[in-house]
Amino acid sequence: MKPGLDLIDTHCHLDAVEFAADRDQLVAQSLAAGVSTLVVPAVTAPGFAQTRQMAQLYPCCRIALGLHPIYIQSHLPQHLSWLRAQLAQGGVVAVGEIGLDGFVPGLDMAAQEVLFVAQLQLAAEFDLPVLLHIRKAQDLILKHVRRIRVKGGIAHAFNGSRQQADEFIKLGFRLGFGGAMTFDRARRIRELAATLPLQALVLETDAPDMAPAWAYRQRNSPVHLPRIASVLAELRQMTLADVAAATSANARELLGLSAPA
Repeated sequence: MKPGLDLIDTHCHLDAVEFAADRDQLVAQSLAAGVSTLVVPAVTAPGFAQTRQMAQLYPCCRIALGLHPIYIQSHLPQHLSWLRAQLAQGGVVAVGEIGLDGFVPGLDMAAQEVLFVAQLQLAAEFDLPVLLHIRKAQDLILKHVRRIRVKGGIAHAFNGSRQQADEFIKLGFRLGFGGAMTFDRARRIRELAATLPLQALVLETDAPDMAPAWAYRQRNSPVHLPRIASVLAELRQMTLADVAAATSANARELLGLSAPA
């Protein structure tokens, strides 16, 4: 690991097919760059085994299990039972990636809400935080997490208002910032990153998606996280080392992660 850096990528789909050809090399490069931990969230029940395998293959990986709203048409009723059984098995730091998506056309929002509520209830039952997918659904998600109190979580790729950010923070959530923050035109996101309480921020890549400005339309990777952290440091007029230390401490506290040896 790069001396002086200890970064946590709180949202990296390392199990995605896009990494099949060079996953070992990518993990090694990420560790060498100063990324000590990768949190890998599942998106479908048939993929739970592949997600778990990431933690078995790579000691730097921690996993979350959940049913992603974009795949609402693929989720079956029994998949919630599968999720419950997996959570009972342990070895999971969060329930995720779960949430609501009001951006992709044709997704049944009512069905998404039913699934989301069921997964919030599982998170509450197992006393786990949640990794939230939120696209054009901030207020609706806030409504549900106010009603079903969970052990906090991360509002992944946060793109809401300052008022919505404050509401998530009041409920014990951290806000995830990644590639979108690196674009000059993303003024609202950059303003939030610069001015929100530091203790509310965590870093993420969402790799292979949401690539930063310097890798636009390319495959994203956790190797980019140090440079993403540098953007946050510049926005907040802090050192990279201080940003890395603070955001990693935030992630560890929330997800119950131990510090690297």
